Amino acid sequence: MSLFRNIKSPLIPEIKLDSSILSDIDKASAIEWIETNGIGGFSSSTVTGANTRRYHGLLVAAVQPPTGRIVALSKIEETVAIGGKSIELSTNRYAGCVYPEGYKRLVSFELSPNPVWIYRAGEYLLKKELVLEYGENTVWLKYKWLTGEGVGLESIPPEMSIVARPLFAFRDYHHLTRKNDYCDMTVEDCGGRLAFRPYDGLSPVEIDTGGADFVSSPDWYYSFEYDAEKKRGLDFNEDLMSPGYIVAAGRSEMVLKFSMSESEAQGTCGGAQRTFGPARAQYIQRKESLLEGFENNSEVTRRLLLSADSFLVKRGASGTTVIAGYPWFTDWGRDTMISLPGLALSSKRYDIARNILATFSEHVDHGLIPNRFPDGDEPPAYNTVDAPLWFVMAVDSYVKKTGDLEFAGTIISSLREIIHSYRDGTINDIFMDGDYLISAGNETTQLTWMDARVGDWVVTPRHGKAVEINALWFNCLKAIESLEKGLGNDAGQYAGLAAGVKKSFEKKFWNAEKQCLFDVINSNGSDPAIRPNQVFAISLPGKLLPVRKMESILKVIEEKLLTPYGLRSLSPDDPAYRGRYGGDVWSRDGAYHQGTVWSWLIGPYVSAVWNVRGKSRETAEFVSEKVMLLEQHLSSAGLNTVSEIFDGDAPHNPEGCFSQAWSVAKLLEIRIELDQLLFG
Repeated sequence: MSLFRNIKSPLIPEIKLDSSILSDIDKASAIEWIETNGIGGFSSSTVTGANTRRYHGLLVAAVQPPTGRIVALSKIEETVAIGGKSIELSTNRYAGCVYPEGYKRLVSFELSPNPVWIYRAGEYLLKKELVLEYGENTVWLKYKWLTGEGVGLESIPPEMSIVARPLFAFRDYHHLTRKNDYCDMTVEDCGGRLAFRPYDGLSPVEIDTGGADFVSSPDWYYSFEYDAEKKRGLDFNEDLMSPGYIVAAGRSEMVLKFSMSESEAQGTCGGAQRTFGPARAQYIQRKESLLEGFENNSEVTRRLLLSADSFLVKRGASGTTVIAGYPWFTDWGRDTMISLPGLALSSKRYDIARNILATFSEHVDHGLIPNRFPDGDEPPAYNTVDAPLWFVMAVDSYVKKTGDLEFAGTIISSLREIIHSYRDGTINDIFMDGDYLISAGNETTQLTWMDARVGDWVVTPRHGKAVEINALWFNCLKAIESLEKGLGNDAGQYAGLAAGVKKSFEKKFWNAEKQCLFDVINSNGSDPAIRPNQVFAISLPGKLLPVRKMESILKVIEEKLLTPYGLRSLSPDDPAYRGRYGGDVWSRDGAYHQGTVWSWLIGPYVSAVWNVRGKSRETAEFVSEKVMLLEQHLSSAGLNTVSEIFDGDAPHNPEGCFSQAWSVAKLLEIRIELDQLLFG
């Protein structure tokens, strides 16, 4: 057992990386951690402390929860002094070099459960740990001297010191900053705490030094280089500002607290005083509460349960929503509804599921729900055909899980509006054709989840009758039929529509040549591209096809699309296939749905396996083997989370957001099912 462990919980799984990984700057810089605060803010970086993204920062505050994200505190440059010798512990990338090289002094990095670093400095060790407060834009950092054996020092000579220089960005998290003449480096003294507001119109960052000395020394640090942004073909150099540094001389520990108000109206130097110990204890207590009732589940399941919590955040005064992915997405209707069964129902957080569904039901307009709530004051975007259908399915899943028909009755009018609008026609050229199938969009729109578009270039045009939309349409009709019956209402019209869809679906979408389904049908004909969208015809609960055809579809998916990390978005046999995702925005979006692996699709694939081959110990062992590498991925790339996408070609490098809601949600659903089948 490590000598460096904090007080911990036996329920909360831990991750530890040692110097064999941390001393390799390239390998360690590809491993990221993230802590979230339940209001859209977060703290995130690589395990070395070197920021590689514009989105990295120790305090990324959501000043208009869950949006309005500001990279306030980017990082801290740490130096220790021992016996007259100065030792630098931080790590940064600049053009052509790494400086300082603090990563070479790293003994370990742990999530235990909060981030903890151990540095070797001469004959001593320095432990650094971080806690992000839930519900607040507040981050704590604690530094403590240890002996070489990991035992805490109670007293140290006055010539030993810790120097922490905070580096601030104070900018929107999508952008970068450079030295400018508008920045005011003045630090206001607020009776034991400090307030730093370099720009008018932004809330200040309050700094509590815990009694350590603040030394005013305004300066700019130039040209930090962010490798991940460079790889993405974006601006990748940034200057950071620092109003001064904090010194703890002759002290066994130093505790720093940085806070940013949600709005300027809350003023400066407010809030109650609190110490690090209670903040960390509350942090652990909350993590433990998320695992209550899952004590006997696998470690992977418990890690996924904690990860699931990171996406469930506050919207407005009392609403709840889902952040689609970190570090750059906000809340998206499609992602929210696809993720909800895994994030909230599998984790038994039924009140949150109900709140999310109620929140979105209030935004139904023309039979659609918002595809995206943008940052800032822009109105929600309703450019989606599938999100409303996933909303209906999420309500159905909630009622099946909880039996809460009373809640269904409060939002049934919203469900009816969706179904009737699709039947009768609504905006975005969405309508039910004479064959009962749903058609949507035109040559210039992207309304399905395969929505990559660069300028006027629609990368994967899927207007017309898309296979997954019509599989969803059938299942939504069956779902509302069941809900209406449960509420004591007549449901005959929905049963009739569903029968019409089922009759047309097999006839129109079956591709006899390839023994699977066409992807989309429109005026150009039937698209035979082998894509994963057909999986929904065999993964959703409503039976649309004969068993023999379901088996054939599953076989094609396994032969052409299945990888250890999810399903490819296009078969490698297709001339349009792109096996690598990367480069500038044109290159990346050009590959996004042209072969790139989407990890969330492992969920519908496994559901299809259950539907076609049945649930048994044999199929459970088969599924367990198929998701093994994806589960191992929790200890690489983004720790305790799942990446958005992977390259289509081996070795299937992770790409996109390093923490994606629907990826975590689907793997969590699978893992809980496997726990029950294999160990229950």
